[in-house]
Amino acid sequence: MEPPSGTALTLVLVCLTVVTGVLDAVSFLTLGHVFTATQTGNLLFLGFGIAGQGGLSVVMPVVSLGAFLVGAVLGARLESMLAARRRPWFPLALLVEAALLVGAAAAGWETGPARELAAGQRAAVVALMAVAMGMRNVTAMRVAAPDLSTTVETRALTALVSGSVLGGDRRLGYGSGAVPRRLGSVGGMLGGGLLGAWLIGLGTRTSLVVLLAAATVAATAFLVPGLTHGRNADG
Repeated sequence: MEPPSGTALTLVLVCLTVVTGVLDAVSFLTLGHVFTATQTGNLLFLGFGIAGQGGLSVVMPVVSLGAFLVGAVLGARLESMLAARRRPWFPLALLVEAALLVGAAAAGWETGPARELAAGQRAAVVALMAVAMGMRNVTAMRVAAPDLSTTVETRALTALVSGSVLGGDRRLGYGSGAVPRRLGSVGGMLGGGLLGAWLIGLGTRTSLVVLLAAATVAATAFLVPGLTHGRNADG
């Protein structure tokens, strides 16, 4: 079974982008200055930490980067194997991602603020979240939807303005109707970060926010077969 396409795929990937924003808000605000999805930020934090500037630790960025790479390897192996066997690799990959996030929530389960977790426990949470996001990147790259990486918005933001009436660049999508998709991508990340920060600001426990993200990913996975069936029926 192939992934959905067109508007259905856009909606799925925008939803996953919102989840990314929520998770990076959680990791940055409650687990230390570290991201679990936006690895560009971790590379910069690592450089700053090595230089001894900003009071930044090098440990958490290294944990996240390493776990993310492990997730990418596992995602590539799993999804290519499932595809070769003609199994529904897209929803299954999302279910594995959701399971990893549940594991992260369990590893960080506490009664007080996540900032009070032991260093090893925080590292375990970050690692499991980063493995999930490494797999997610493979999943998004395999479906290859333009402007919808679900974890990085620099290109989508650039394409949004340069391919709009403001930029007018036809090579970058002006006149192609790509603006709504790009707005969904950028808005999804912003909205996810806002939602995650808002939930943390309300005093919601980190593990509960991660569980909410896991439930959203799982629900999306269960919707995929219906969306794909609908696409095939229309075809």
